[in-house]
Amino acid sequence: MPKLTETFARKVPQTKSGTDKHWDSEVRGLVLFVGKKAKTWYYQKDVGGQTRRVLIGRYPVITAEVARQTALGFALEWGRGAGKQIQIGAPTLQVAMEAYLARPKLRSDTHKLTMRQQFELHLKDWLRLPLDEITKSMVVERHRFLAATPSTANHLLKYFRTVWNHARRVHDLPESPTLAIEWYDEQPAGTIIDDLVEWRHEIEGLHNPIHTVFYELLLFTGLRKTEALTLEWRHVHEDRIHLPMTKNGRSFDLPILQLHHEILAPMKGLHRQWVFPSPKRTDGRLSAPQRMKWSPHAHRRTFATIAMEAGILEEVVGRLLNHTPLSITGQRYVKPSLDALRPAMQTVCKELSFRSSR
Repeated sequence: MPKLTETFARKVPQTKSGTDKHWDSEVRGLVLFVGKKAKTWYYQKDVGGQTRRVLIGRYPVITAEVARQTALGFALEWGRGAGKQIQIGAPTLQVAMEAYLARPKLRSDTHKLTMRQQFELHLKDWLRLPLDEITKSMVVERHRFLAATPSTANHLLKYFRTVWNHARRVHDLPESPTLAIEWYDEQPAGTIIDDLVEWRHEIEGLHNPIHTVFYELLLFTGLRKTEALTLEWRHVHEDRIHLPMTKNGRSFDLPILQLHHEILAPMKGLHRQWVFPSPKRTDGRLSAPQRMKWSPHAHRRTFATIAMEAGILEEVVGRLLNHTPLSITGQRYVKPSLDALRPAMQTVCKELSFRSSR
């Protein structure tokens, strides 16, 4: 172990990835964390069987001599028992993310998988950093780096903010550094399928008939893409499709008709578990249906638009789409039955069938 002098702190190179820890050979517990962007002084000691760490400050704002004197002060205080009141140091982003994802009331497994994938793809070099080493300038720079896809940039750093704020409940952290970000303006495309006859012609021309059924079910149910792709046969009942966990964190039952069973008929017997199977994945499930002129979400928007044009009340359309009601009454007290929603589903499907067959 080297002596952490001013010369050593100045000359030690930044890392290319992750964080290196350099312990002082004289002041036990003094450590210099060196990352890609910063060098940070800490004092660390095992107290009562737990590792305790306290931030001293960043180099060169805090010189080596000041860091050493501060560490000696902590050593004296902790030796008298004051260290028992010092909390565990800030967790790494990886640890904070896992703690957040372990929440029992968190959204669906798809939401958890999405967050892990986004962090691994775009924040991999931060995962081993303690949260208090991730600065405002770092998050602003990463946000700008992803400017080519504004929605990705916004969603990623908002995910980060959520993890940070969850960690703040336990750890002594400042406000999230994302407060320095100027969020990009996201304008939803709002595309719908204007010509359903053309749509019918295009889906029937798809090379894989499984993809044809996938898009047809999307249009006639308003399901989200992921909800359809992860649909299992055990959740398809005579009168409803049951989704055990959805985007808004709760289960959902969608009333279905004989028409929906006719749509799904070609899928019967292809796979024991998945409604939309694929031999290309180890789990046997379709994950990437062939792209077409209209996105999967355009099918959902079209379902909602046709429903409104057919005279169905907006509140009822929202229930069919499993949107969270805005009012407290709608959220906590009003629970429409399947039979109450079925006439609306019949109306939408009748109009969709008429418009797609002309």
